[in-house]
Amino acid sequence: MRKLKILAAIIITTFLLSTTAKAQDTRQTETFEARVIEILDEQELIREDGSVNLQQNLKLTGLSGEWKDKEFEFFGISEFDVVSAKNYKINDKVIAAHSQTPDGKDIFYVTDHSRATSLYWLIFIFVIIVVAVGKIKGLRSLASLLASFAIIIYFMLPKILAGSNPLIIGVIGSFFILIILIYITEGFNIKSHLAIIAILTSLLIVSLLSIAFTYIARLSGMAQEEILFLVDAGKGAINFSGLLLAGILIGTLGAMDDVVISQIEAVAQLKIANPNLSKTKILQMAFEIGRTHMGAMINTLFLAYAGASLPLLLLFSLKQEPFMSFGQIINQEMIAVEIVRTIIGSIGIVLAIPIATTLAVYATDIKIDKHSH
Repeated sequence: MRKLKILAAIIITTFLLSTTAKAQDTRQTETFEARVIEILDEQELIREDGSVNLQQNLKLTGLSGEWKDKEFEFFGISEFDVVSAKNYKINDKVIAAHSQTPDGKDIFYVTDHSRATSLYWLIFIFVIIVVAVGKIKGLRSLASLLASFAIIIYFMLPKILAGSNPLIIGVIGSFFILIILIYITEGFNIKSHLAIIAILTSLLIVSLLSIAFTYIARLSGMAQEEILFLVDAGKGAINFSGLLLAGILIGTLGAMDDVVISQIEAVAQLKIANPNLSKTKILQMAFEIGRTHMGAMINTLFLAYAGASLPLLLLFSLKQEPFMSFGQIINQEMIAVEIVRTIIGSIGIVLAIPIATTLAVYATDIKIDKHSH
């Protein structure tokens, strides 16, 4: 815990110093891409646990912005153990930042590796694979993904930063994302209409449960580290509890979309395969498919959260204060938030299965869309 307190103090001190610097100096920090051309010096710091922190002084040349083709130096060696320090090699592309002291002296920082090119390649590979496997439907899926991303970036985030209620914005944004996801991917047909009804019904239940248990569990929504940088960041006060609720809605929406569409499609295919099957029999068969899908989706949600939280889980496994007992662990808000998020999301998925299946079974004209795919 002592190390955690020291780390927290460093973060808070850095934040306060940066705030003070901004108040004293009206010039904004310029961020640009650069390349490492020489490693001037290196120093190893051995931590108490035996791990090594390599600090470096670097010589770099700018690749963009005002400092393009200009050389500068970064002095990363200090007596402090900077946990987030990275190791760089010659020709590595990095993200650098330039600022000035009140007396006009230039200061350069290397903040991280430049990952843009590798990420662009990964996105390109993803698009090629989706289109190759999914054909037209793959293209529709990519279009709906871009549209959903645009709604989050250009509608939801600006509204939340402007001080709007995140829950209300989350509900509105989720509704439009849902409409786009379903109609672009599946087309304008009876199956899409049923999917929207089923998901909206399930989302309503998820919303009510989220509101109730966020209040009952006294979740403030301020347990994440990023919240420190969001305080006073917008034009209005951000409702972090509402932000948490909006996040639960959006996260659940993606999983529900998969489950609901699969269930409605399963019912449609059963009707096409054997038009003489009774509705009761179709309901039973579709429920069996749904139960299998339900187990897979719940496991997917749990493993996704567990995978993203491995460093936190390792911290708990050390069994140091305040993480000695199971009760202490789940009482931490960061853990309580993930528990609420995972369980409520799973409840939404579980309830979406019978809702979607029942709607599809009793929609007698669903068979007319058998050629829609």
